[in-house]
Amino acid sequence: MGKTPQPDWLISLQSLLTTVVIAVFVITFIIQAFQIPSESMENTLLIGDYLLVDKFCYGGNGGFLDHILPYRTVHRGDIVVFHYPVHPSEHFVKRVVGVPGDRVRLINRRVFVNGTPLIEPYVRYSSQVHDVFRDEFPRVDIPVPGLEGGWWLQMKKLVEEGELIIPEKHYFVLGDNRDESLDSRYWGFVPRENIIGRPLLIYWSVRSAEDDMPVSASPGDKLYHFAYAVSHLFQLTRWDRTFRVVN
Repeated sequence: MGKTPQPDWLISLQSLLTTVVIAVFVITFIIQAFQIPSESMENTLLIGDYLLVDKFCYGGNGGFLDHILPYRTVHRGDIVVFHYPVHPSEHFVKRVVGVPGDRVRLINRRVFVNGTPLIEPYVRYSSQVHDVFRDEFPRVDIPVPGLEGGWWLQMKKLVEEGELIIPEKHYFVLGDNRDESLDSRYWGFVPRENIIGRPLLIYWSVRSAEDDMPVSASPGDKLYHFAYAVSHLFQLTRWDRTFRVVN
């Protein structure tokens, strides 16, 4: 006797459950969506860029699978998404400038690692004002607004001959828009376990609707703003950035 055919609804349910399981696995372990909320990585990443982040590339922080799967280590120059050390529920994206054991310093906005100046064609400076703490880092003699107190104390212990020494399993990160980025200069290192992954590509990018709205539009009319954005979505999309690989 042949097997009794399964009803169509059961086949559809099995297919749906399989799809859901695969989707949950991918979202949990491999890919995560991320939106750029600030200008700190301009012009590499813009406000309104939507990214797909590869959570798989750096592996499991030294576990057994790290030895058998093709994971890579975090390299200098990598753009990484990570849990903000001060408030881990927040996600930040910055570029890795120093890895464990490196000696980092900034002289007149130029980054030196182990005594060698970095070549950084992606860096943007949006201010003409020279900031002694920000542009001549590390400085342990002048606390500034935005500087984390705990980091201020830790930094003093890690500076030798004007260079900041990066400890094991920690990374020094900066925003590409150096004048508009609260980064490792202000709150310290990124622990290895905080790193989520690296951006793969921009799957969508959209300008703010406020840039195109009529001058007569009320800034507080959220419903109007939403309706305008939806009705002008095609025009607001940055098509030249959509599906662009991040590097």
